[in-house]
Amino acid sequence: MTLPLTYSPEVAQARAQGAAIVALESTIITHGMPFPQNVETARAVEDEIRAHGAVPATIAIVDGRIHIGLTAEELDRLGQAQNVAKLSRADLAACLATGGIGATTVAATMICAHLAGIHVFATGGIGGVHRGAETTFDISADLLELAATPVTVVAAGAKAILDLPKTLEVLETHGVPVIAYGQDDFPAFWSRSSGLKAPLRMDSAAQIAAAQRMRTALGLPGGQLVANPIPHEAEIASAEITPVIEAALQQAQADGISAKAVTPYLLDRMYEMTEGRSLTANIALVLNNARLASAIAREMAATVPPVA
Repeated sequence: MTLPLTYSPEVAQARAQGAAIVALESTIITHGMPFPQNVETARAVEDEIRAHGAVPATIAIVDGRIHIGLTAEELDRLGQAQNVAKLSRADLAACLATGGIGATTVAATMICAHLAGIHVFATGGIGGVHRGAETTFDISADLLELAATPVTVVAAGAKAILDLPKTLEVLETHGVPVIAYGQDDFPAFWSRSSGLKAPLRMDSAAQIAAAQRMRTALGLPGGQLVANPIPHEAEIASAEITPVIEAALQQAQADGISAKAVTPYLLDRMYEMTEGRSLTANIALVLNNARLASAIAREMAATVPPVA
């Protein structure tokens, strides 16, 4: 069966030339913020990647095909589309088979990036173990995808609304390398430190790329999580953001929010309670992750041949 992959002209050229490519998810466009701010932010992240020597490949499902890279027209369409499915491993194939339109989460983006031969992916924060998971069993598919799919994911840690100690435990259980970039602490999305020590530390893109190549050489499955702390000037300190998170979680529970609706609900509530500061910080950390991912992708491209 022929894979339903459609490459944008920019990505197709980059593949042919063996250029560095960085995958980007699309849920930040469809479920993260309103139009036109969502499209403006997506373009800013793409431009940041180009400015740092790589080619952006925003991934989405459009008309039953996996689009690896979006044209300006396709990005506008996605940014204004209604009832876009939020896709993970479980529902990716169904959306494709029924000709639907969908935005890719971390897990789905990793799958699609790997199919396209892309080794590096920049996002904001991964999903993880939700608070209260010992009774709800609410654990993001992102964690198992990191254990299965060989893509290096650059994020500002896991989203701080999650149970971070349990998230790190699940990653360890499944053999996922968690690498803090330039510091010993595991970052907490809006804050540079979660108070938890990261299992690994690396201080250069070259080291990170070499680690992924070594995993491949050893026959180890899965990718690696690179936890890149938010820039100092954009940080919302843990002491300030934690009470906001707790209040948002209590409101979500009171409103009966569950499953895939939890994260977007919490982010919306936090945007309101911080008067927009959480979103400003979110954009800053995504741009920061795009820069590091570009550097890693350049290192990877130096040792990977072009795709015919």
